[in-house]
Amino acid sequence: MDLFATPRTLAERRADGSLVLESALPPEPCAASMAHVFREAAAAHPDRLLVADRDGDAWRRVTYGEARRMADGLAQALLDHGASGRPVMILSGNSVEHLLLTLACYTIGSPAVPVSTAYSLLDATHAKLRDMAALTRPAVVFADDPDAYASAVDAAGGVPFVGRDAFQGWVRTDPTGAVDEHFARVGADTVAKILFTSGSTGRPKGVINTHRMLCANQQALRQTWPFLAEEPPVLLDWLPWSHTFGGNHNMGLGIANGGSLYVDDGRPGPDLVKRTVRNLADVRPTVYFNVPAGYASLLPHLEADAEFAAAFFSRMRYVFYAAAALPQQVWDGIAKVAASTGSSAPMTTSWGATETAPAATSAYFASGRSDCIGVPIPGVSIKLAPVGPKREIRVKGPSVTPGYLDDSERTKEAFDEDGYYRTGDAVRLVDDADPGKGLVFDGRISEDFKLSSGTWVSVGTLRSALLSACDGLVSDAVLTGHDTDGVGAMVWLNPAKAAACADVRAVLGAALHRLNGGASGTSRQVVRLLVLDDPASLAHGEITDKGYVNQRAVLDRRAELVELLHTDPAPAEVVLPYSPG
Repeated sequence: MDLFATPRTLAERRADGSLVLESALPPEPCAASMAHVFREAAAAHPDRLLVADRDGDAWRRVTYGEARRMADGLAQALLDHGASGRPVMILSGNSVEHLLLTLACYTIGSPAVPVSTAYSLLDATHAKLRDMAALTRPAVVFADDPDAYASAVDAAGGVPFVGRDAFQGWVRTDPTGAVDEHFARVGADTVAKILFTSGSTGRPKGVINTHRMLCANQQALRQTWPFLAEEPPVLLDWLPWSHTFGGNHNMGLGIANGGSLYVDDGRPGPDLVKRTVRNLADVRPTVYFNVPAGYASLLPHLEADAEFAAAFFSRMRYVFYAAAALPQQVWDGIAKVAASTGSSAPMTTSWGATETAPAATSAYFASGRSDCIGVPIPGVSIKLAPVGPKREIRVKGPSVTPGYLDDSERTKEAFDEDGYYRTGDAVRLVDDADPGKGLVFDGRISEDFKLSSGTWVSVGTLRSALLSACDGLVSDAVLTGHDTDGVGAMVWLNPAKAAACADVRAVLGAALHRLNGGASGTSRQVVRLLVLDDPASLAHGEITDKGYVNQRAVLDRRAELVELLHTDPAPAEVVLPYSPG
């Protein structure tokens, strides 16, 4: 079975300057709900592993058949505690319990509300958690750690059940006919989840995710990756299930294709990535999902340990990244390691949003470049609408949200006159003459800024160029310079690369020199740089728990450093372009 389908893209250029793109592959019928998908999988292969998480050095394992029995018990317990059709809030991270509770919610048509652990564990005021609870009014609230989540559970309201002992008590509930009666009423328009976007400011937006959205998205992914129909995927994943990448795309891919989900207790970073390395060598997944920061942390281990690299690629069909742009040198590094093991697994990506369930485009072809986000997936219509000097990507289709919970004003603002969801992301064509060659992510429109000359700075494009010029020494960056005469950058170093570097400032200065030498115009150059010692703060919204840096939150929180960076003459802490010659 082929890895990728053959992509074919239809294009319509409109009089208003917009370009509409659609896949020529017709969408195939999708399941009625994720509850139906799960029950069919459990009936077809009850003894196959569904989910496993770490219990010390061993794995706790649950098969599809076991999960069906436990999900039905939980479903009855939820009904007994007033959750019929009402939201169930999940405060804990990825775990066996989290997945089983989600499946129970699917079964009886109660929206699951997974909440980022940051709002429970890192914010003592629980301000955003309280806003989320006020909006969703959960009937039941679950947390797996009684001590860590005690105050968060109080803030969330609802009927609490906390800890594994309480969970096991609910699991052992005997299901009655009420469970199947509720299951029979679950359909495409039933709300499966309420997901909250990870913005750093303003009132949280509760994105309605229906079963139609999730099922249509998984059907489109199966059409673009046809091998999944015959090869149930084996995943190892740390990406938070409170976000659409981990909780819809990855979790859904496993369940919809009868696959197995291993919960990774690692994370990108100098310490926790070692857990990921251990788990990858143990599980040997067939598909792998991560964010660019995750691959930047993983690459040194792949390069230094041939045995680990061989294990990583031993069963790999493809390596996938999303959520941010991947520096080309990281792409090239992973491709080089793959080739050294004899693996033909390609790197690929897609693009989407919480409001699109999430995939809207997919690079299901060999592009050879890290910035190509592919073409529309089956059933999705993409509009590239002119907004200032850029084109905003807008989405319409069965996998797009009907709107935001109890927020008609924001819902109305989110869609254009043709019913396309306004994403706020900019893209451009790889080849203006051939839309079938794919799209390139061109940054968040709201992140771009003007220099004092009136020239626009494309933050997404320039940030990627800077990371590539630094050849892995910089793990992430935020660009500065609004209303100044040149672009600056505040950066975080890759600890492994920095430790092996004899003169970090000289290397960074040389990188700026190379970057600027190949760029025309001040808007495409970085003229000064400041290394940040403390990491981006999850608690203050500078970074999401899936590793994506929020440009605006960093600039607001570190305003004094931005001012320091653009002081003339440049202070000693600031790195300037440096020519080794």
